[in-house]
Amino acid sequence: MAEYKDYGYNTENWNHIHAYVLSPLLKVLEQQKDRIILDLGCGNGWLVNHLLELGFDAYGTDASASGIEIAKKKNSSRFFLQDLSKDELPLALQEKRFNTIVSTEVIEHLYQPREYLDFCKKILMKGGGGQLILTTPYHGYFKNVVLAVSGKMDKHFTVLWDGGHIKFWSKKTLTGLLANKGFTNIQFTGCGRLPYLWKSMLINAEI
Repeated sequence: MAEYKDYGYNTENWNHIHAYVLSPLLKVLEQQKDRIILDLGCGNGWLVNHLLELGFDAYGTDASASGIEIAKKKNSSRFFLQDLSKDELPLALQEKRFNTIVSTEVIEHLYQPREYLDFCKKILMKGGGGQLILTTPYHGYFKNVVLAVSGKMDKHFTVLWDGGHIKFWSKKTLTGLLANKGFTNIQFTGCGRLPYLWKSMLINAEI
């Protein structure tokens, strides 16, 4: 799908993002316990390992060799290195029928988000359709005004982070793209901080 620079994971601990996206994510997942879940962009595997502890059937892929190496320390058969130059899952997962894809804080790093959604759609359709759950930093008019007035715009939209955020999604732009790709029943949840100043947003949709 794209050229990739390894993120460079060095710990198995949870990411600070999980502090505010985990609870709303689990509320969605717990509506259907008999899921086969793919965490696309699983990083160091913390979320997949946590879901396994909760009784979910979950797998993870990531382009980061360092992340997958750490993830495999707990559940080695559940994690696979994802070659982003290919529009396919790793060979060992190609026969799995995933009905749920989770992708936390990934889409903001991608040059070609449409191709990413096509990839997700292809995986879910192989299993007869299913649910896509995305989280990404929230951007909206009010939050952007507050950032500008408070002098924090440069820090928030920093260009000095190699491999950092290159897409800045709002509820409107991300739900619009999902609808354009044929996803339906699109639902939004703000995550972290106060309403309309949310740190992230969780959007789940069906195909």
